[in-house]
Amino acid sequence: MNLYLAVALGSALGGLLRFIISAVWFERLPWPTLLINVAGSILIGFIFTFTAAEGRFPLNTTWRAFLMPGFCGGFTTFSTFSAEALSLWKESGTKAAIYILSSVVLSLIGVWIGQSWGEKYN
Repeated sequence: MNLYLAVALGSALGGLLRFIISAVWFERLPWPTLLINVAGSILIGFIFTFTAAEGRFPLNTTWRAFLMPGFCGGFTTFSTFSAEALSLWKESGTKAAIYILSSVVLSLIGVWIGQSWGEKYN
């Protein structure tokens, strides 16, 4: 599979899943975006470790591109997160600060968890 096609297909599938999750669950704070970013962080951390050349399930560059910048890139929503954070800021600086801080901290923790799982199952 062509590397660019792999990224495009992965992005389409990740974006579709993100849209479905967001359409099903949205409240005053954009919790679906936070959930998606944290889940995507866990997933990309796991894939990064688990599919590396020295990992338990090594994948070639094309499949890693399909999964990480493709699927995870299409699934996670940093641009959406940024727009929602700005919108919240206009409504309430406190809500925006909570949302931004929790998104960044939980996503970093998510990558760490994913990498830990990848190492554990390696």
